[in-house]
Amino acid sequence: MKIDLHIHTSTGSDGALTLEEVFAEAKKRNIDLLSITDHDAIGHQRQAVKLAEKHEIAYITGVELNVTFPYAGKSISLDFLGYAYDYGNPALKDKLHLIREHRAIRARQIIDNLNTEFRKENLPLFTDADLTKMQEGVDGILSRPHIADYLIKKEIIASRQEAFDRYLVKCDVPKYPLSLPEASGLIRNAGGRLVLAHPNDPNGTSLISLTTDLDKQTEIIRKHMLDYIDGVECWHSRNNAETTSHYIEFCKKHGLIMTGGSDCHQKPILLGTVDVPDFVAGQFI
Repeated sequence: MKIDLHIHTSTGSDGALTLEEVFAEAKKRNIDLLSITDHDAIGHQRQAVKLAEKHEIAYITGVELNVTFPYAGKSISLDFLGYAYDYGNPALKDKLHLIREHRAIRARQIIDNLNTEFRKENLPLFTDADLTKMQEGVDGILSRPHIADYLIKKEIIASRQEAFDRYLVKCDVPKYPLSLPEASGLIRNAGGRLVLAHPNDPNGTSLISLTTDLDKQTEIIRKHMLDYIDGVECWHSRNNAETTSHYIEFCKKHGLIMTGGSDCHQKPILLGTVDVPDFVAGQFI
C-alpha cells in the first residue's frame, strides 16, 4: 500500500502542481491513500474529495497550520498537520480565512522590506507590476518561496537558498500568531486530529531550532504538547532512520497516532517516495 499524507499544491499554497495535477500524478504512481495538506487552506478540500473518488484513491482531509510555540522565554514556529476534520466546520473556515488574509498582508510587507534592502544595494525596486507578476500562476496566497522564485527569475539571485540567505530571512514578517491550544481546538472541534509535523526537520520549522537532541525534543513534546496533539509525523522525506525510530517509539509509549508523507511541493516530485507502513491507514478508520 502506498501512503502519502503530506502534499502541497499550487491551488492551496506553495506547491508547483495544481490539485488536479497532483491527483493525476498520484494515480500514475499508484498511491492508495493521500492527503492534501496545504498551508492554512481548506477551501479546495471538497474538490479533493471528488478527485479522490474519480481516481479511486482513498482520501483524508488535511491542512498544515503554523503555530507560534513559546518555550524558555522565546517563541518559535512549528508546523502541525490537521487530519480527518469536517471541511465545512464554520469556526475552522472562519479562522483560516483570517489567517490567509494576514498572509496576503504579510506578503506585501515582505516586498516593502525587500525594497529597503534593494535601496541599500542600488537595485531597482519592486513595483505593483512586479507584485502582479509574482501572483501569476499562484492559485493560493503568495508566500516566501514564490517571492524567491521571482528573485531568481529577475536574476537577482541564483537559487531559493540564496534568496532566503540574502533577503528573505532578514526581510521576514511574523506569521499569524496561532497558539497550539487554539490550533488543537480548531481541528478537534471539527472532528479531526492534530499531528506534530516533521519534528526533527533540518530544513524546516521544527524542534531543531530548540535542540538537535532527540531525547530533549520528545521531552519538550511530553511536557508541553501531549494535551493538544493526537500524533506525530514519524516518516518524512528529510528524516533519517534514527529520527523515525525515535519518534515511533515515543508515539507507542504515549498512545499517539503515527503519520508520514513526502511533504511534496513538486520541486522535485517526491509524491509517494516515503515508505509509510500500511498500518498508518488503519488509524483513520
